[in-house]
Amino acid sequence: MNIRTRGTQLVLAAVAVGAAVTATAVPASASAAASDSPAFLEPGELPPHPSSAWFAGDVIAGQPDPLPICVGQALPSISSHRTFWTDYDTNALQVTVEERSVKRAKDFAALLRADLANCAAQLMEQDPEVTATQKYYGKLNVEEGAHVYGVHTETSWGASDISLFSVGRDGTAVTIVKWAQLGSFENAPVTDFKATTVTAVDKLY
Repeated sequence: MNIRTRGTQLVLAAVAVGAAVTATAVPASASAAASDSPAFLEPGELPPHPSSAWFAGDVIAGQPDPLPICVGQALPSISSHRTFWTDYDTNALQVTVEERSVKRAKDFAALLRADLANCAAQLMEQDPEVTATQKYYGKLNVEEGAHVYGVHTETSWGASDISLFSVGRDGTAVTIVKWAQLGSFENAPVTDFKATTVTAVDKLY
């Protein structure tokens, strides 16, 4: 089979109390830690869907289940993720990892990019009934940079799916955004996805 490569929270709630109620103060260190945590995308920041609003789950600690194609095996247990969906066949995922140092974050981002650069070959090796093609859409100038990829898969029984991925970093935080739906490269909102990626990386810190 030929590989065709083209182009290459925890949520903290603020509780209001009346004057007659004794409030329990939140330690300053806890507030500072919460404000230092990377923020996630909101539904309205995803590429617009022509027929549906976007919906989102909570930010959850740990790896997503199921793991996303191509980058899933690299995700550590310290990941946090949020899933998104529409009323139709379009879904998205954001996974963020806070590393202990800038060097570790650089190395992790490089590992993810290498996995995505080999995504089509990896998918076809895993399943001989899948034909995969991919594109590299370039680097975005945001914080320490972000890279955007597209992967199209077709199966022997006729299923056709298009996915967009991005990997971006700000200091010690790395985020991966995935958008997917039925279709091909022609159905991929690349320009809007790049804008989503810039927003995702800008919101890390």
